[in-house]
Amino acid sequence: METCSIPTGFARHDRQSPLTAPWEPLYSRRTEGAVVLGLPASAAHTNSRGFVHGGLITALADNAMGLSCGQVLGAGASLVTVNLTVDFLAVARTGQWLEFDTIFVKPGNSLCFAQAFVTADGEPCARANAVFKVVKKPH
Repeated sequence: METCSIPTGFARHDRQSPLTAPWEPLYSRRTEGAVVLGLPASAAHTNSRGFVHGGLITALADNAMGLSCGQVLGAGASLVTVNLTVDFLAVARTGQWLEFDTIFVKPGNSLCFAQAFVTADGEPCARANAVFKVVKKPH
């Protein structure tokens, strides 16, 4: 199996969940307006045809956009997904570096809008749009 190297600036992602645990290791890097997620695609990420599964792409795009909205909104922000759409543009394969980059965040008091592009070795493979409800945490 072909492997890829971890791009400069990425480190092990510090926020794990039961959903993403089987897909570890995940990596992330922070920019001023986004949390960019990445991972080297392996057989554990694929469907029966050997392509990276659309469910994984969808879940990680949702995760990256939600984390990015939370970063823009600031400490204490909690979000839940209200709407999520994904357009699959090309296949991703094992051995490729997948990157989930949120390129647009429009924060608000009750809703936050985001858009992300997913690339496989730098080539677009999906784009996602999401709306998140800003949930106020109890004091």
